[in-house]
Amino acid sequence: MSRIAVTGGSGKLGRAVVADLLAHGHEVVNLDVAPPPRPQGRFVRIDLTDYGQVVDALTDIDEGPGAFDAVVHLAAIPAPGVTANAATFANNATATYHVFAAARTAGITRVVWASSETVLGLPFDTPPPYLPVDEEYPARPESTYSLVKHLEEQMAAQFCRWNPALTMIGLRFSNVMEPGDYAAFPSFQEDPRRRIWNLWGYIDARDGAQAVRRALGYDGTGVEVFIIANADTVMEKSSGALAAEYFPDVPVIRPLGEHETLLGIDKAKRLLGYAPEHSWRT
Repeated sequence: MSRIAVTGGSGKLGRAVVADLLAHGHEVVNLDVAPPPRPQGRFVRIDLTDYGQVVDALTDIDEGPGAFDAVVHLAAIPAPGVTANAATFANNATATYHVFAAARTAGITRVVWASSETVLGLPFDTPPPYLPVDEEYPARPESTYSLVKHLEEQMAAQFCRWNPALTMIGLRFSNVMEPGDYAAFPSFQEDPRRRIWNLWGYIDARDGAQAVRRALGYDGTGVEVFIIANADTVMEKSSGALAAEYFPDVPVIRPLGEHETLLGIDKAKRLLGYAPEHSWRT
């Protein structure tokens, strides 16, 4: 059993992550500005833009330094357009730096954090270089929110350079869905352009939680980033047909399964053992 701090554990993905870690025998402390809708493990109210609070939480003064084995950082203004760009930058960049730096102060050497599919070039007004997209081409942030996510990945690389024993895993999550959200999926079928912005991708929160748990167990040091999406798209139309119709000039670099995600998850499968278990189709 490990003791894990989860920032943003009251959010949509955070609730699934906390539940999954608890179910697998870990002790979890949820660090968030608001409690979850239903009690889930221990909750500590914290403002991540206040460095003193973050250091206090991660060093856990009441129980002694080094009390946490790992940090999962999910808290953020969750998307572009939620608030003013400068406010998004100030909140998200500051909160992430505070978590990374406080973890270093606390001697925590394993950090998993929520990066984003947006660094791949969403909303793909400029087509991607190839399909399925992967982690190999340079980041293409198209919003302030995405810019911060890109900078977080660069920041993590420098933290790992400072401490070669550090493991930092950035998970580029797709659009997070819960089972209740699947009722809306039939409405996407009439006009595929409604979901073209992220290549018709999604991530079931439960599979996102699986990816976090597997990232916590990653056998390696340094920084790695992974696209985390479900194995299929949100569409009934085949992935090959979608690519041919909406991205006719973009190379498809390998044969596609009928409904295979165009957000390539091969790296996560190979290095993390990630295996999506859920689909809106079932």
